[in-house]
Order: sequence, then C-alpha cells, then structure tokens
Amino acid sequence: MSSSPSIAIASGKGGTGKTTVAVHLAAWLAGRGHEIQYLDCDVEEPNGHLFLKPEIKAAEPAAIPVPVVDMNRCTACGKCAAVCEFNAIAMLKKPMVFPELCHGCGACTLVCPVDAIREEPRDIGTVETGLAGPIRFAQGRLNVGEPMSPPLIRAVKIRRDPAAIALFDSPPGTSCPVIATVRAADFIVLVTEPSPFGLHDLTLAVETFRPMGLPFGVVVNRADPADERVQDFCRQQEIPVLAELPDDRRVAETYARGELLFDRLPEWRDRMAALWARIEERL
Repeated sequence: MSSSPSIAIASGKGGTGKTTVAVHLAAWLAGRGHEIQYLDCDVEEPNGHLFLKPEIKAAEPAAIPVPVVDMNRCTACGKCAAVCEFNAIAMLKKPMVFPELCHGCGACTLVCPVDAIREEPRDIGTVETGLAGPIRFAQGRLNVGEPMSPPLIRAVKIRRDPAAIALFDSPPGTSCPVIATVRAADFIVLVTEPSPFGLHDLTLAVETFRPMGLPFGVVVNRADPADERVQDFCRQQEIPVLAELPDDRRVAETYARGELLFDRLPEWRDRMAALWARIEERL
C-alpha cells in the first residue's frame, strides 16, 4: 500500500505565517476526516502546540553517539582527527574530543586501527508525542545551548506514520535544519510575505529547494493588492502561487490569543480547502 503524502511547510524567513498555515491546514484536513500527523520540526522554538493544544502522551530523550577515546590504547596516530569533517576531534599529543561539534557519523570509530574509540550517547533534546483531538502530534525540543538541531529533527521525522498525511512544520530560513526537514517530502509549501525582506528570502529558498528536485509552491500571506512583487517573481520563475491570504488585523488578534481562526473567521475554512486542492493537483 502506498503511503500518504508528506507536506513540508517552510519559509525563507521567520514571521511570514508559516505555522499559521501549517496548523490551520492540519485542522482543516482533520475536520474533513483525513488522518493527519502534525510534526513540528522547528525544534529550537516549537509553537504549533500553542494552537493545536495537544495532550502530550510521551516524552523521549533524543541522543547522538559521540566518541570517547581510551587513552591507554590510543597510539596518537591522528587518523580520527584527519577523518572528522567537522573538527570534532583535534590532535594534540593525544586526541581531544569536542562533543558539541560531533555529528555522530562514526567515522572516527571505523578508522581507529587499535579500537581505542567507543561511542556513548549524548542527549541533545526531547521528542514529545501526543494527540490534538484527531491529529497525531509530535514535536522536538532542543536542549538550551545545543548547537545542532538536524539530529533532533530526524528523530521527530522518524515518528512519521506513513498511513497519515504528514505536515512538517519546518524551521525558518534555508540552512541545514530546513534541509533536514524538507528532504524526502512530497511537496513544499513556501510561505512568504509581500515585502523586500520576504521577496529576498523567498529567492534564497527557491535557489535552495529547486536543485533538490522537490515540487513546491508559494503562499503569499498578508497579501497586499498594491504590492505584487512576489507574484511577479513567481510568474517569472514559473512557480505556482497556491494561495493569497489577505492582511487582516483580526488574524493577528486571534493568533496572539493562541486560537485557531475558523470560529472567528469562517472564510479561512474555504481558504484552506482551496489551498489543499491546489496542493493535491501537484502531488
């Protein structure tokens, strides 16, 4: 049986309304009887829970394997430092390990000729799972001060149930955490805004995602009829505009209270229906 589609909701910059689109699309799909899984991959600052209000059923620590050197066996050959692409091992008289830089690839363990390196888990955060009504919910919480989020994002994505439509709420930007989130998604929804910063960062996002060969489309949030610079860019680049969500103070007021928009602005149900129809056309 083929799996249900996975949709990554991303943005070139923060504050465009990415989570607004993600949680409302999840709520609308669940309301239409679809089996939905919402996975908040913005592990440095997850906020989908503020709107979906899940009941967390489980919290599991996430860890990556980091090297520990047995100095009694080490011959100081330097092969471990030479193979490490991330400079997590420095060779002085003996190897010095910097756990915060380690990506857990295991290369140092493999190349050690005297088996002087073993791996031990280092906690980097927590994966929380639960239910928000009919929506299956998962999110990651990165430990404060932890420099690398992709391993935790992968730990969140492992919880993906192929039977459910998966919505990955991506971190903003175009760096490694975003790539870890959108990789292997069936479709990317890029949320942007009609501003110079929005267009600039949308351009960076397009330049990042297009070489990956993944299909994507754009949602223009806080759309302004007098400013169509984003729409003009999308036409030039042959990028589908999936939706234009109007600038409305009531949206900001409701969002600030941590509430979904459907009760106060019922027209948002139609907007999510139209957005999903356009996504389905391209899946």
